[in-house]
Amino acid sequence: MSDAGKDGVPGGLPPRMDRDEITAAIVAARLAKGLTWQKLADEIGRPVVWSTAALLGQHPLPPDAALRVVRLLDLPDEAVPVLAAVPHRGAGGVPTDPTIYRLHEAVQVYGPALKELIHEQFGDGIMSAINFKVDIGTATHDGAAHVVITFDGKFLPYSWPND
Repeated sequence: MSDAGKDGVPGGLPPRMDRDEITAAIVAARLAKGLTWQKLADEIGRPVVWSTAALLGQHPLPPDAALRVVRLLDLPDEAVPVLAAVPHRGAGGVPTDPTIYRLHEAVQVYGPALKELIHEQFGDGIMSAINFKVDIGTATHDGAAHVVITFDGKFLPYSWPND
């Protein structure tokens, strides 16, 4: 049995670096070393969107993947258990970053239509964001670069007791 305490830190002592500090260190080290998010994703063997989200604090990394990232980016070993801990996901309030705000705006505008179409095509239920994949790509239309984002979530029907 391990003597690891809260968040896997030996003896239950709080880490010297918190998740926000580790995220900032990852971003700084990635830029300083000239590494792409794709290179980091390849290093941990996961899809680039998932890996980037994890390295920005939205998913726990498997401990071996966290150790590979820490070694590659020359971060302190104390970052490993924090990277492997289940994070507090999401952010509160309306986003202020323009790119994130536009994604938020797209869901506000098209969300009700997508909800209606999901119900019409699948029935009463939701698209899972847990059993879920997301990918990013590019396309060109009329000579202009376009961003292509694909959400692929399992349909989860609502079920009620005695149904």
